[in-house]
Amino acid sequence: MAFDANLTLPRPPVPDTTATEKTLLTVVGLGLLALLTVAFDADAGRARLSFWAGVLLLSAGTLGWAWYTFGRQPAGVLQDNLWLRASSSRGAVAWLTAVVLTGFYVVLYWFSNDNGQGNFGPLNQLIHALDPFSQWLRHKPSDQWFLYGTFYTLAVLLMGGRALWKYRHSPYQRIRTASVMFFQLGFAFLLPGLLLAFQRPEYYFSYFWPLKYDYLFPGTVSYLLKDGGPALGVFMVFWGAAMSFVGTPILTYFFGKRWYCSWVCGCGGLAETAGDPYRHLSDKSRAAWRWEVRIIYTVLVLIVALTALLWLGASGAVPALQAVTEPLSKAYGFAIGSVFSGVIGVGFYPLMGARVWCRFGCPMAAYLGLLQKHFSRFRITTNGAQCISCGNCSNVCEMGIDVKQYAQRGEPIIRASCVGCGMCSTACPRGVLNLENGPTEGRYQGSQLIHADSLRILS
Repeated sequence: MAFDANLTLPRPPVPDTTATEKTLLTVVGLGLLALLTVAFDADAGRARLSFWAGVLLLSAGTLGWAWYTFGRQPAGVLQDNLWLRASSSRGAVAWLTAVVLTGFYVVLYWFSNDNGQGNFGPLNQLIHALDPFSQWLRHKPSDQWFLYGTFYTLAVLLMGGRALWKYRHSPYQRIRTASVMFFQLGFAFLLPGLLLAFQRPEYYFSYFWPLKYDYLFPGTVSYLLKDGGPALGVFMVFWGAAMSFVGTPILTYFFGKRWYCSWVCGCGGLAETAGDPYRHLSDKSRAAWRWEVRIIYTVLVLIVALTALLWLGASGAVPALQAVTEPLSKAYGFAIGSVFSGVIGVGFYPLMGARVWCRFGCPMAAYLGLLQKHFSRFRITTNGAQCISCGNCSNVCEMGIDVKQYAQRGEPIIRASCVGCGMCSTACPRGVLNLENGPTEGRYQGSQLIHADSLRILS
């Protein structure tokens, strides 16, 4: 506790919230309250008005608060008081946020199925408030997944705006943030909706197997070829297979897994924007790393085996498999696709950090990580002579890597889990860490890693 030399009275460790900040946060709160009232309003017209009023208040308050908090201060990574605030130190506010997020996912996944009757349970009014927008974009009424996609995209855009203010001094962070905002809005929200409007399959061109696991399942391939049309359907199947087995290895060789996990993927996009206030909560212990390795590669093996079994069963070579593979795919979809990636992956942001799913469960991250560690030119080089052991780099790493230990020894960071977000480099006050693409020869030889033809990306 710090003391004032003149008054000898203790000063609070966390600065008082200004009147302007309180006003902006109140606007955010009113927006959330307006959205909450929609769920209990039986009048469709009034509910729709409350919905868009809530979205407007929430957007204005969030962007205004982001500008007031970060835009008026000197540029730089501001990590002050994170462990002193209840919202970012697993305090009461963090637990409340986790409960609300988890509860929303549970209701969305398992209590909002309309069964073809147009009633979506607890979220019914919220979902139908989007009917005009859904009809305009997709030419069909809204459903629980359209509500989810709208909220998801809104979160990425609003918190992406916050990230642009917060990290405006770093060209790399600005481009990376703009990239995930673009891919979420364009490829994961608008384009799938337009495909439905033209009576084509709802397809996400920015998601690939094994993350979008069913895209290479026999049933999905048949559906795409049938309903997608002779040209588009074939292209969808070709695109998914080519990106999984050709595009991914090539791009990872040149850029590491960051080309996807930090620039394209919607899961990573939400983590890097909405999850940014919680990045310091990732466990850096050796025990956490052991669990990470055990779980994430198990999930990868499971989806590879399941995909192979589904194709084997569909071929008719082993007729008995057809009765087994369908329950297995449903079990995987429930346990991994819903509980792990959704409920835990997002609901636990305020408690375990923003990359829980990416770090412990995502099979795409495991696949990319193996390519990055053993075949990629990407690495983070360090200069131990300049490291002052401040720990900023480790604090901002949401993948649980104790970056400081590498920096102190001047060792390159070539880890399967690293998503190349570059936050460690951005947060370093001495320029010790640099993201580079270079020849694989000599990649484990410390200072000899810097070659003349390396691409050096400064933060």
